[in-house]
Amino acid sequence: MADKEKPAKAGKAEKPEGGGQKPDKQGKPDKAAAGKAAAKGKADKGGKGEAQAAASPRPKDYKPRMKSHYEKVVREEMAKSFGYKNHMQIPKVEKIVLNMGVGEAVNDRKKVDSAAKDLGMIAGQRPVVTRARKSIAVYKLRDGMAIGAKVTLRGDRMYEFIDRLVTIALPRVKDFRGLNPKSFDGRGNFAMGLKEHIVFPEIDYDQVDQIWGLDVIVCTSAKTDDEARALLRGFNFPFRT
Repeated sequence: MADKEKPAKAGKAEKPEGGGQKPDKQGKPDKAAAGKAAAKGKADKGGKGEAQAAASPRPKDYKPRMKSHYEKVVREEMAKSFGYKNHMQIPKVEKIVLNMGVGEAVNDRKKVDSAAKDLGMIAGQRPVVTRARKSIAVYKLRDGMAIGAKVTLRGDRMYEFIDRLVTIALPRVKDFRGLNPKSFDGRGNFAMGLKEHIVFPEIDYDQVDQIWGLDVIVCTSAKTDDEARALLRGFNFPFRT
């Protein structure tokens, strides 16, 4: 009897082997899911490739026009005019800060978003929303309330903005008579204001909700106002005479 029971026990042990086909059946959907995921990955890569192709990335040897103008022309003129012994002493533009205040944001928060969107189009990078530092009951202003936007430009974007400002934006200003040559702070930084931000070509006049003012601050490494003024004149800033 013991010998007859042994095959029976062996038969019971074979059932898991027969049932082992279930994981295989369950594995088939996993393979299909993996195939679909791979197909999606290829589609995503293809979509990213098309987006990159549409964006037309800059070539490696790209250099803004104003940057090359500074390196080839402005540097030599500054060295001759002020007699710098070391080329590291020659002043340069370090950064440009764009600021847009929205006083109407006290009553309507959406105006700040609209102004920030326009400022981002002008600057070419995402701006930072500025907020109130303290509450003022007379102006219905509360601490932390969004009241404007600002952006800081450096590097190639800074030189590209200078090019668009001098060649396109300023000539489109109404009744423009030149920039004030005294708008320096004594440390080589220049500040100017624009009453209408629609002078920039990136802004579509038909899609603008409201016209905003814009502050432009050009920060240089010059130690005196005369050096900063000569530097900006080298970039064709139209100062009044």
